[in-house]
Amino acid sequence: MNRQQYIRKKRRQQWSRKMMLLCIGVVCAAAVTLLSLRIYAQVAGAPTLTVPKASIFLDSQDNQIGDHFTSERRYWAELDTISPYLVKATIAVEDKDFYEHSGFDYSRIAGAVLADIKAGSKVQGASTLSQQYARNLYLTHEKSWNRKINEALYAYRLELFYSKDEILEGYLNTVYYGHGMYGVEAASRYYFSKSSSDLTLAEAAMLAGVPKGPSIYSPIANFEKASNRQKLILRLMNEQQVITAEEKERAVAEAITLKNDEWMATESIAPYFLDVVWTEASDILEEKNLAISEGGWTIQTTLNQAHQKAAEDAVKNNMPDNELQVGFISMDVNTGFVTALVGGRDYSQSSFNRVTLAERQPGSAIKPILYATALENGFTPLTFLDAGQTTFTYDSGRATYSPKNVNNKFADHEISLAQALAISDNIYAVKTLEQVGYKNFRGMLKRFDLAYSDEDNPSIALGTIETSLFDLTNAYNSIASGGEQRHATTILSISDAKGNVVYEYKEEEQPAVLSEEDAFLLTEMMTGIFDPVFSDYSPATGVSLRSRMTHTYAAKSGTTNSDQWMIGFTPSLTAGVWNGYDQGKTLSVQADMAASKQVWIDFMETVNKGKANEGFTIPNGVQPVKIDIDTGKLATDACPNQRIIYVKTEDVPTENCSTFNLFNDNMWDNILEMLPYEAIREYWGY
Repeated sequence: MNRQQYIRKKRRQQWSRKMMLLCIGVVCAAAVTLLSLRIYAQVAGAPTLTVPKASIFLDSQDNQIGDHFTSERRYWAELDTISPYLVKATIAVEDKDFYEHSGFDYSRIAGAVLADIKAGSKVQGASTLSQQYARNLYLTHEKSWNRKINEALYAYRLELFYSKDEILEGYLNTVYYGHGMYGVEAASRYYFSKSSSDLTLAEAAMLAGVPKGPSIYSPIANFEKASNRQKLILRLMNEQQVITAEEKERAVAEAITLKNDEWMATESIAPYFLDVVWTEASDILEEKNLAISEGGWTIQTTLNQAHQKAAEDAVKNNMPDNELQVGFISMDVNTGFVTALVGGRDYSQSSFNRVTLAERQPGSAIKPILYATALENGFTPLTFLDAGQTTFTYDSGRATYSPKNVNNKFADHEISLAQALAISDNIYAVKTLEQVGYKNFRGMLKRFDLAYSDEDNPSIALGTIETSLFDLTNAYNSIASGGEQRHATTILSISDAKGNVVYEYKEEEQPAVLSEEDAFLLTEMMTGIFDPVFSDYSPATGVSLRSRMTHTYAAKSGTTNSDQWMIGFTPSLTAGVWNGYDQGKTLSVQADMAASKQVWIDFMETVNKGKANEGFTIPNGVQPVKIDIDTGKLATDACPNQRIIYVKTEDVPTENCSTFNLFNDNMWDNILEMLPYEAIREYWGY
């Protein structure tokens, strides 16, 4: 071997050693990197899979009426409930080797790297479903190497800690399908108005093509491009032998019917009601140490869609063409379930809920609560008081109060409690408060869960303490229930994202806020607002509605300078209406002042149409008596203003309204007995 050959050999050996050392170094580096990656993954632990999920609302009949979501509308669907066609179509087009690789498709990565090098920038993706899922959960859609590295790290952790099925389910529930829809369930409902479990092969293939570019491949945005991509996916599925050629041809020939218009039509049923539901659900879940922000809840509500439509129609048909606002709520008497709620004229213009959030003076609508106090403290429907013009002194003589009636007139004679309620006499109300006492009235307000004042001011008899329509209607509902306390609710049940029922309404025995007898007497007196027999210096306050009534109602209206109220009930349903301006503007136009009553009667007549009239059940210890309205005594034919008044048995009057009744046989017998027959005989010689 000459020197030159020796040198070449030596160089080859040195090069071989260097290459060997380099290979060892690369292997060691790779091993260290993989080990470090594994240690990092183990230390970092399983990445959270929590994503915001939309919660859905159902009416009382299990029909979906809306949803609630934060930034992404999403309804979680478990993998085994999703159409197998959609699962196979997604894998075929996005990651055909999904179940074989460990999170990375190295052949696709190599191809993407070459494309990026040629372009001099990041232009082509090679993401597997695992990587896409990682991006959906934790990253943005920025095209950069930094994002790809983070995507790979998250994908590795996902593959390490979760099964393939868990990753696939997560991907299908997080991927964006356009039009604000995230996940297959939201997309399926939006595009086809059906659950993802019911998708056909043709529908599934079309839906699987959307995530590639939602603005391009949405069938709503461009049906032709969506159809072309659908055919590509069906071809891939056939080539990968997940469907047959015959299935492919049938799917291509199937006519696709989009039903996104149905979604739009049902998107916002009773939005004010749903806001109340969400607030109540938050409180319920918080008591159970659960966070409503987790999303994915299915909340079955008490909404009756027929009642809701009747309420919305009544508002639409009876509100004047100005800025007058409205609040409406109806409740089931037996359960307290809220069956309908309208919090304003237009939710898109103002989401402020005037049923639950607005607190205004109820005016005379508070009088049934005052007179409930009176019935407990010695009053009867036939208790008469002087209702003439009066100035009241209070605050130890330092202040005076001179209430007026709505027409600035006053009674020129004593009137009964029944008549005072019917015509809404204010003098009678304040005198009643003075007689029963502030303490007793305050206690009654507390019993009905109504706002109260610690100040002894006679004006509170006329509803100067602010309250909400929600609370006052609930109080009337307790009267309608025979005095049994009612707590208005909007929720029947709440289930979590996995279908577990975490709350269910249970009917419980409620305490009495009024005796059954007093509740009935009060109810019967409230029917008097529709009876013209009570009209005096002022008409009965509901007599204008009498011609429209086909059922028996008990109700009370309320009026202030800036508010109109009407709340009333049948034995099964209570409804309340408020009208006013948000800024407290004075009501001066007749149309403004009449709206509340017209909305109320429209609703009640609509929901009761075709139903038999319901009578209020008479409790033991109470009986009907025909009474002369003017005197409160037993009516005779000589007294024209008569009405059946219900009183407790011990309070039944014993005197007739007149000492002389031309048609009363007993009266004639008494007169004949008084005649001096003996003197007459002697005079005539008999």
